[in-house]
Amino acid sequence: MPLEEKERIIIPDESGEEHLFEVLFTFDVDETEQSYMVVVPVEQAEAEEQEVYAFRFEEPNGNEDDLTLFQIESEEEWDMVEEMLATFAGDDEEES
Repeated sequence: MPLEEKERIIIPDESGEEHLFEVLFTFDVDETEQSYMVVVPVEQAEAEEQEVYAFRFEEPNGNEDDLTLFQIESEEEWDMVEEMLATFAGDDEEES
């Protein structure tokens, strides 16, 4: 059974140092026409405890190689991301 290849993305921090993340999932919100991405540091991808990060993102002209990430600042957006995380975690547990 082949291992599913996970999408990975490099995200620079405030000091410009690049970090490799594994994309857990992305989702779109039709009402706001916004897209979101939930990622985990690659070194934590298989760990029991993971530090998860979420961003709103845009793909200029639909080009997924040229993503622009935005920090999530509103409580409404965080609530939505947390709800999607709970759904994602529930799906994961059912597959195990």
